Parts: sequence; C-alpha cells; structure tokens
Amino acid sequence: MQEVNKLKVVIIGGVALGAGAAAKVRRMDETAEIVIIEKGPHVSFANCGLPYYLGGVIPDRNDLLLHTPESLKARFEIDVRTRQEVIAIDRTRKVVSIRNIVTGDIYEETYHKLVLALGAKPLIPPFPGLHLPGIFSVRNVPDVDAIKQFISLYQAKRVVMIGAGFIGLEMAENLRALGLRVTLIEKATQVLPPFDEEMTSRVVDELKRMGITTVLGDGVSSFTGDDRARSVILESGKEVQADVFILGLGVRPDVQLAKDAGLALGVTGALKVNDMMQTSDPDIYAGGDMAEVKYMIDGKMHWIALAGSANKQARIIGMNVCGMHVKFRGALGTSIVRVGAVNIGMTGMTERAAKAAGIPYFVSYNTAGHHASYYPGAHDITIKLIVEQSTGRLIGGEVVGREGVDKRVDVLATAIFGRMTVEDLADLDLAYAPPFSSAKDPVIMAGMAAEHVYDGTVELLNEWPMDPLQFQIVDVRRPDETAKGMLPHAINIPLDELRTRIAELDPQKPTILYCRSGQRSYFAHQILKGHGFTQVQNMSGGYVVAKYLEQAKVNRVAISVR
Repeated sequence: MQEVNKLKVVIIGGVALGAGAAAKVRRMDETAEIVIIEKGPHVSFANCGLPYYLGGVIPDRNDLLLHTPESLKARFEIDVRTRQEVIAIDRTRKVVSIRNIVTGDIYEETYHKLVLALGAKPLIPPFPGLHLPGIFSVRNVPDVDAIKQFISLYQAKRVVMIGAGFIGLEMAENLRALGLRVTLIEKATQVLPPFDEEMTSRVVDELKRMGITTVLGDGVSSFTGDDRARSVILESGKEVQADVFILGLGVRPDVQLAKDAGLALGVTGALKVNDMMQTSDPDIYAGGDMAEVKYMIDGKMHWIALAGSANKQARIIGMNVCGMHVKFRGALGTSIVRVGAVNIGMTGMTERAAKAAGIPYFVSYNTAGHHASYYPGAHDITIKLIVEQSTGRLIGGEVVGREGVDKRVDVLATAIFGRMTVEDLADLDLAYAPPFSSAKDPVIMAGMAAEHVYDGTVELLNEWPMDPLQFQIVDVRRPDETAKGMLPHAINIPLDELRTRIAELDPQKPTILYCRSGQRSYFAHQILKGHGFTQVQNMSGGYVVAKYLEQAKVNRVAISVR
C-alpha cells in the first residue's frame, strides 16, 4: 500500500525534460515514487546526435542512449515503462490512462504531481505521394536506423533533404559524408531561416564547396514513384529525382493530450505555463518543446524548441514538484550549427525580428581574425550586433566563421542575459593568448564599433544609394586587395595615402568609405572629419559584409535608425 505522505510523480515522456525532471525529483526526495511513461523504445537518448549517428561520426548507436530503464532504476530508483502511451488525463481524479503498445492492455495510474514532457512532432504536410516507401522524417533512433537500412537495402546513391534548418543542414552534411549525392530543398529564400539572410551566405558557399546542390525559394508540391518514391515535384514544377527523401520541415508542439485534458494553450499554440513551469492546473507541470517560454528580450511568450532550455526546465520542474518555488527566467534562443568547415550561431533577436517587433535599433558588423593575425591559422569571424537605439543595450547577435564562433556566441548570450550595453561589451575582460584570441577580442572589437555608432562618433551607411554617382565612394584598401574586386563606382585611395591625396576628394560632396572589414574605413572616417568633411558615412562590415549582402540579394549594407 502506498504511504500516505509519499509523493508520487508521473512523468509522461522521457529524453531531456522527462528523464532530467525525474532525476532531479529523486535528488530532492529519496522516498518519492517516480514513474516515467515513454511511448518509444528509448527513455533517454541524445536526439541532437542523430545526424552524426547517420553519418557514422558516432558509430555506435548505444552511445546515443544516455540512460536505459535499467540504469535509471539502478541509479535513481525510477520506474520506467517504455512502449507505453498515456491516452487520457483525468485531472479531477488525478489519474492517467495508459495503453501498453505491445499488448494493447489499458490501465490507470494515479499521481500527486504530473509532468508533461511530450516534446514536439515533426511538421509533415499532407503532400500527395507521402505514403510511398523511401520518405522519412527524423525524431528518434529508430528513424535513423530505418534510413540507414533503406540506403543499404537499395544501394541508394541520391538523397533529397527537404528543409534547410539546423537539422536539415546537419543531415545534409552527414549524408554527403556517406558519399551520397545530396540535394537540399528549402521553401524560404535562404538556408537557416532563423538567421538574418546575409549571415548565411558563407554557409551557402560551404554547401557548394561540399558538393551539395541547394534549391532555395521552392517548396515541395508532391512525391511520385511506383513501388517507392522516385522523385519530388516542387512548387515551381521542377522535378528532382532521388533514391531517398528526408523531411526536415521543422516541428510543432505535441499538445493534443494536454488540450484534451482541458489545459490552456498559450498565444503561440504551445502549452501555457507560468515561470515555475506549472500549466493551468497547478499540479501539472510542463516544459521543453511542448511549452512556450518567456523571451528575455521583450518579456513576451515565445515558442523556443531548444535542448538547453529543456534541460534547465527539467531541473526547475524537479525542484518545484518537491515543494520549492524556483522560477525559469526565460530563454534567448541561443543556437549554433556546423556546416562543413563553417560554424554559425545566434542569440537574442535577429535584425528581422527587431524590425517586426517595432524596436528602434541599429546594426553593426565587424570582421576580425578568430585569434591573433600573426599566429598561424587565423580565420575570419564576422559578428553582427543588433542594438537597441535608445539605450545601447545589446538585444541580438549573430556570428559566422570557421573557428571560435561558439565562444563568441556564448559571450554575446551572457551579455544579453546581463542586459549589457555595447559600451559594456567594449569593456569586457576576456582571456587572451595568441592561439586563442587577439588582445582586442572580436567581441570587444564589435562592441567598440557599435559604441562609435551609438555615441555618434561614426555614421553608418544606412542603405546603398539609389544613385551612387551622387556620392564619392572611396575604397581605402591596398591595391593588392582591390585587384580582387571593388564595389561599383568606387575609387581607390589606400588609407596610408589618404592625407597626402585628400585634395582628390570634394569635402562638400557626400562620401562613402569602405575597407575590407570596417576598421580602416573608420580610421579614414575620422581623418576626413578632421579635415572638414561633413557628410561622411562608413560602410559597416566593409567589403566582406557587402559581398554577403550582394549574395543574399539584400539592397543595403547596414540598417540604422540613428
């Protein structure tokens, strides 16, 4: 018989949130009865590692299984029931109805506290031909097993990856590593739609270098085939033939069970929770991909499906189930992905999001080596900052490069979490030695560049002029650099010659300055201002970002509302 005062916690779903919350409950309460009901065969697996298991980077599937029912029983005294599905929640009786998927038997389980960890479901539109063999989605280990078996069985040579988000790109890279010919299809006009478009230009270049064919701005219409899928028909009418088709169109919160139980949904369509992760029923908690969270930039509720938030929420749910009152402070959507030799990450608001939210802002770009330029192996890293105009507070950042992207994204995320301004960013005390960074880290340099905009020292070029001939456009790079390309209508006056050749410029004519990354053109900006030039603009990010923007077909080089 159950002890009268013994806490009983039933958790629906495993993986990061469910297993994490269960473990935390056990650490808080040694006597609690803890039951996990998991529909799938694995209670705790590394779903973020699935693309790398497919590509053989992780050779042993067991390495993805972080815990088994046996290990959770041995370490945490948790009753784990896999291949069982909760089909109903009776909130009045505090009972869940469970169906054993293997036997079909249905039984009930009581609870004191209930935790919902159902995650998200793949977004799969009802495309004609979707029933054909050879079309897959990826959410768990058996999904990847099925793809691997299909590739082997049919000796597949060609694969179509539909969706160029985080998982889509990781899957495409790993499929290419297997020697398959990969076509990546994305309905949006860019890869990685959560990012600002120009920052993804290097990713597109890297996909080309890897031999991956990319089709952008064209969505799926239908699939065709005979005994299995043979081709995908796009909305443009184009047909792409392949042996395997994988859907990576994103996910949506799995809220049907909660909705059927009468729990409130939020403005995003995900489950509504408070800052202690309680649903509209205070005895039912939820988190992870099925619940919405507070966005730390504007305080509004957003749906942010990321593993980092799920793991933190698991800990908070575990504590609050045991009687504490710990609050989840919110999320920034910090994320990163590797595509071949290029890494790209983001945190906080993109420029597009800030514009949509009506927040007055400005943007600043900076490109620098990821470590000291004189130390062998330095690679460019480009940082884009989105800054609140009225306060100088950092509200977003995006970083792209080959090395050192992760730590810069993490620094920016910490700065946004701490509500730092660009002035604070410029004053950070960061670790330095030649193999790791420069004395002025790229984040500090980015902060300094943005500070110059915020305090009015520098005026950034807002939009590429409709009539460039009305401006004098000056490229201050060296001749060996300009030989590789210049912007239209520009003249070349290297920075070190600017003072002696200043008479070649008209101080009354609007002047646009640019260099490779924005630093030398800033120096030139100050020289011209010191010589009485009154209409001088610096191109943020320089030639590097201008080429990104050109490739992205964005008719601007920076956005500034100052």
